[in-house]
Amino acid sequence: MSTEYRIGNFKVVVADDEAEFDRLAADEVTRLLQQKPEAVLGLPTGSTPVGLYAELRKRYREGRISLRAATSFNLDEYVGLAPEHPQSYHAFMQEHLFGGIDLPKERTFLPEGIGDPQLAAARYEELLAKYGPIDLMILGIGRNGHIGFNEPGTSFKSGVHPAMLTQSTIKANARFFASEDEVPKQAITMGIGNILAARRIMLLAKGASKAQAIRATVCGEMSEQVPASALQSHPDVLLILDREAAALLVADQEAGASCRIG
Repeated sequence: MSTEYRIGNFKVVVADDEAEFDRLAADEVTRLLQQKPEAVLGLPTGSTPVGLYAELRKRYREGRISLRAATSFNLDEYVGLAPEHPQSYHAFMQEHLFGGIDLPKERTFLPEGIGDPQLAAARYEELLAKYGPIDLMILGIGRNGHIGFNEPGTSFKSGVHPAMLTQSTIKANARFFASEDEVPKQAITMGIGNILAARRIMLLAKGASKAQAIRATVCGEMSEQVPASALQSHPDVLLILDREAAALLVADQEAGASCRIG
């Protein structure tokens, strides 16, 4: 059974196990689609949302959800990878979600990894303005607190932009490539300003390696050195965490430690 906390503007839900984690996240998407079939979703990649996407595909097969009227925007894409490259986020989304649901291809948007990054960023910003705002932005979080590919030091007001990846992010993403040298050094990402413009935000985190970033996001000083701390300024943020990712935050709460917001 999950445990809930209210800390500042954050609703924090700690799942007992992975199945519950994925189910809780899918429940949020399901409720939104039931209330607003034409919802605009902001979608992440990486290992954390894979279970969520599997649960959404399952619910579609069972006839419990439909995304045929919805629209999606992915957070980011590597610079230099064509959509058909197996490690591109285009390919990731096709494998883990788009290939198993009824979301129309013409309403699945990702940044273009090939071509001029500045032009690709500008085009993506225009698309967000045309179809947005995003109703539910789903996020993961990096060990250094990055959201999307907004690394420490990124302005909280940033729009879509090409971003240089830090060495720690390259190292963390190397597990998806044959070697660390093959990981692209640059990506096009929604900016923190784009993320904060979403009506609602759901951040997902699994694993002990994310515990420090989660504590800093929720209870630390709001600082561009911890990009996810910008979420302290958003009025509607849900964190779904497994026990390992929540460990430091929960320990603070149980010890009665104060949680500074802002």
